[in-house]
Amino acid sequence: MNNYMVFDIGGSAIKWSVITEKGDILISEKIEIAETIEEFFERLAGKVNELKNKYNLQGIALSAPGAVDNESGIIGGVSALPYIHGPNFKTILNEMTGLPVEIENDANCAALGECWLGAAKGENDSAFVVCGTGIGGAVVKDKKIHSGFHKHGGEFGYCLVDIDVKNQRYLSWSRAGSTFALAKSIAKRKDIDIKEFNGIKAFELYDSGDKVAIEEVNKFFRYMAIGIFNIQYTYDPEVIVLGGAICERKGFLDEVNKKIDETMSFNPDATVRPIVRICKYGNDANKLGALYNFLQKQKLI
Repeated sequence: MNNYMVFDIGGSAIKWSVITEKGDILISEKIEIAETIEEFFERLAGKVNELKNKYNLQGIALSAPGAVDNESGIIGGVSALPYIHGPNFKTILNEMTGLPVEIENDANCAALGECWLGAAKGENDSAFVVCGTGIGGAVVKDKKIHSGFHKHGGEFGYCLVDIDVKNQRYLSWSRAGSTFALAKSIAKRKDIDIKEFNGIKAFELYDSGDKVAIEEVNKFFRYMAIGIFNIQYTYDPEVIVLGGAICERKGFLDEVNKKIDETMSFNPDATVRPIVRICKYGNDANKLGALYNFLQKQKLI
């Protein structure tokens, strides 16, 4: 059985696992974020070299934030770790470990993980929506990421879901319908310091029967339904998978489906109802998808 070292690079820590070619996680831990890029690569390569023989490691797979060019191995854009943007991950880690390296964007990895073993396992064409500080996502075509000509495929957060007529502003899904947008709207209406408020507290108010929270949460689910509806009729995937901590909330999918039914009732010409599922692997989806991307790129699957 071949095993692989998989890294999930985050803003506060680097999660790593040794995973088999079948997707079984053998061991998992975290590495603290380094102060410099040199120390960063030393920690990653050091962990690989430490475990290479013990686990018969055959390669390195990475999930990373930012505009990842998976061919060159260079990360563009911006993220919470400025020093990762620019260095060639594939070349550097290969030289330090002697193993082949593949890297992909974290949202794309989460989608691939669910496509390989999770909520979209049985489908070829799917869409993945991540709800958090903003709205992100990915488009999967024939079980491979479709990033588009400008590398913006799956950037659903830019899609427009509403219009503020009074202020003559168009509202994107990220600005109007993310978990952060929900918390911000409730905090503003109830004169709460947004620094002391978040999506979890927003839903706690909703559960307690708070009128303002109920109104804003209903609006949140309506935006979610509009976004999902538009994805369905733009790409026509077999399934749309929802990820993000808030999506694991009990009853979340039921509320989304209610709003989808409501949306379709106002558009009788629309006959294809979106099939929506919740992400199965949560925080492990990124690592599983990073490995699936490695296996695809190395033509091992």
